[in-house]
Amino acid sequence: MTRPYMAIILVMSVTGTLVNLAPAGQPTAPADSQVTHFHNIVRLLAIGAQQQKRTAIPGTDGWMFFVPELRALTVGPFWGDRASAVSRASNKRYADPLEPIADFHRQLKRAGIRLLVVPVPAKVAVYPERVAQNISFGPSNARGKTSPPRLDIHHQAFHKLLVSRGVEVVDLLPAFLEQRHDRRGPLYCKTDTHWSGRGVDVATAAILKSIGKPKWLRDLPLRKSISHTQPVTITGDLARTLDADKPVRETLPLTFVGRAKRRGRPVPTPVSRTSPVLVMGDSHALVFHDPTLHAAGAGLPDHIAAGLGLAVDLVAARGSGATATRISLLRRRDNLKGKKLVIWCFSIREYTESFSGWKTVPVIRR
Repeated sequence: MTRPYMAIILVMSVTGTLVNLAPAGQPTAPADSQVTHFHNIVRLLAIGAQQQKRTAIPGTDGWMFFVPELRALTVGPFWGDRASAVSRASNKRYADPLEPIADFHRQLKRAGIRLLVVPVPAKVAVYPERVAQNISFGPSNARGKTSPPRLDIHHQAFHKLLVSRGVEVVDLLPAFLEQRHDRRGPLYCKTDTHWSGRGVDVATAAILKSIGKPKWLRDLPLRKSISHTQPVTITGDLARTLDADKPVRETLPLTFVGRAKRRGRPVPTPVSRTSPVLVMGDSHALVFHDPTLHAAGAGLPDHIAAGLGLAVDLVAARGSGATATRISLLRRRDNLKGKKLVIWCFSIREYTESFSGWKTVPVIRR
């Protein structure tokens, strides 16, 4: 550990920052003060890592965290007049995500296509006690588990702005907080930037609930899928970043879905360009689906296809899904013909950490 990072940790310890946020036997601190206190902790951790030019930091009990995501949670308001000050976009003209997302919604609505925006919560907002020692929130519940308050206060405010402009936002955090201690495993990989197979399950359930049973879907011939859950060992990207020579490996359960079994595992449903449902986004739409990202047949598009009973279309990009995926749609030159639903899934860090920023893209041309 280098001296700047050690100095920050030392200051935090001496000033009492790294302490229980609601000590046992004492009244629980107001949620807003806990959030502010925690944001200060995470902000200092991110600054220390950035001083060392590190993109990953170790937490507790084998957990690892992505530094840009820590920063994204704590930069404050990131739209309007504040956008250019906090965005990592190389061209500050594309710093503000609000209008590009609202514009995409309007384009789709004019074409009769429904848009669901699905921001993936920060790992540290679901497992904040894992980022540093001696952090906890409030008394335990009936099951002996603590539950943090919502730490994504600025993302909540932004999503309310999107909703005020007619954009449907699927808020995953309540379900994630409710099931973060699920006996089937954590909702995020400990050693990777992505959600776990269990996180995919919870996200899919929330998305399917939001979709409901529209008439166009009821009129289609739907197919049943089968599933098979088994442990899979992965080498996470954060583990490789922290120790390229001897990265820690992690075993987690994945649920594979498909239409028929081959060698004990369901055969994944192939994506279909002609599907009325398009899944788009960053690597959260690819992990466990693309075989180069740990597995195939157990990712978000696979589970949405299984839940809906039909194949889905897919446009996703490793790295940033903010602008690149909409440019990919533009290059198709088909005005999303035949589409009824677009599910846009990306990490919350996209709002501020994307170097390409947020451009307005004419995906559908009149």
